[in-house]
Amino acid sequence: MFGATGFTGALTAEYLAGVAGAAGGAGVVGGAGAGSWAIAGRSRAKLDAVRERLAADVPVIVADVNDPASMRRLAESTKVVITTVGPYSHYGEPVVAACAAAGTDYVDLTGEPEFVDLMWLRHHEQAQRTGARLVHSCGFDSIPYDLGALFTVGQLPREAPIKLEGFVRVGGTFSGGTLHSAVHIMSRLRQSRQVAEQRKRLEGRPAGRSVRGVTGLPHHDDTAAGWVIPAPTIDPVTVLRSARALDTYGPDFSYAHYIVARRLPVAAGIVAGVGTVVALAQLPPTRKALLALRDSGQGPSPDERAKSWFTVRFRGEGGGRRLVTEVSGGDPGYSETSKMLAEAALCLANDDLPERAGQLTPAVAMGQALIDRLLAAGIRFATVSSEETV
Repeated sequence: MFGATGFTGALTAEYLAGVAGAAGGAGVVGGAGAGSWAIAGRSRAKLDAVRERLAADVPVIVADVNDPASMRRLAESTKVVITTVGPYSHYGEPVVAACAAAGTDYVDLTGEPEFVDLMWLRHHEQAQRTGARLVHSCGFDSIPYDLGALFTVGQLPREAPIKLEGFVRVGGTFSGGTLHSAVHIMSRLRQSRQVAEQRKRLEGRPAGRSVRGVTGLPHHDDTAAGWVIPAPTIDPVTVLRSARALDTYGPDFSYAHYIVARRLPVAAGIVAGVGTVVALAQLPPTRKALLALRDSGQGPSPDERAKSWFTVRFRGEGGGRRLVTEVSGGDPGYSETSKMLAEAALCLANDDLPERAGQLTPAVAMGQALIDRLLAAGIRFATVSSEETV
């Protein structure tokens, strides 16, 4: 667990301390007194404080992204590296590079599209050669959407075109790390588009099948029970990448992704607010002011997290069938994200998974095995309704 002294990293370590032994561990770290998992970071003193707070006899590894030798030792010492050290565009590549070189599986919780595309361009081929599975976005970005889409299309006839829409509703607050990552993404939209185009030219598209994203318009939707706004985040991109890789999504698959507001004024406020933040993120002085709103190590209190929740509702149509499914849980950004991230690592380490390597989405790397883990961990995947349309 690299980044165990950060806000989300500490929550992930706490989760692992509770379940890793029973689940079989996230890997084996060598050395005297080594257990089945370890915590890692730059500061030995802070790591010792985390270990003391966990009341767990867990090994401590000092590693720094600015020290390639320490990254190499970290990757070579384990089966899976979890990293929560972000923004990933600033601090993520040394971990990815070390895992790709060592053949070690990797999971993170990034929502940064530019970072994911750059890592594919720079490290995907080597990871394929070494057998490493590089799985980005294993938190609220993008597990509920990626696995929710897989859960839904699995109930539709695979020989027919499939139309899928996802509707996201959340209640909660955010940490300083999330704010810093979001501002960084918004400040680099042009560069992100350029890198995405470069990847698209090299990656290609599946032969004999059509997979496309749909950018809808804001509107009121009865299934979502509110006003829906297109959300051009990394999440629909992840869903579409899974659909391109797996023929279970049918010969002609489309996906549209929305966030939901119950009332029109709230929806209008979301649009205006996002536009304002994007504009402020373009200039260094205003960007600095945004980042100063919250330190990167700050996050919501336990009471605040206890009141938070998320629901992602999917509407799928294909082969004469229409169904509505739902993925839901508690605090999306932290409590459930740390659970998703830890269970993804445990899944890679311990479960019988398809023989795939390189940069993979959660659905492609783990699929139903991770759905089963998350169900057992308390995240709900359910079919709300199903009907014949012909």
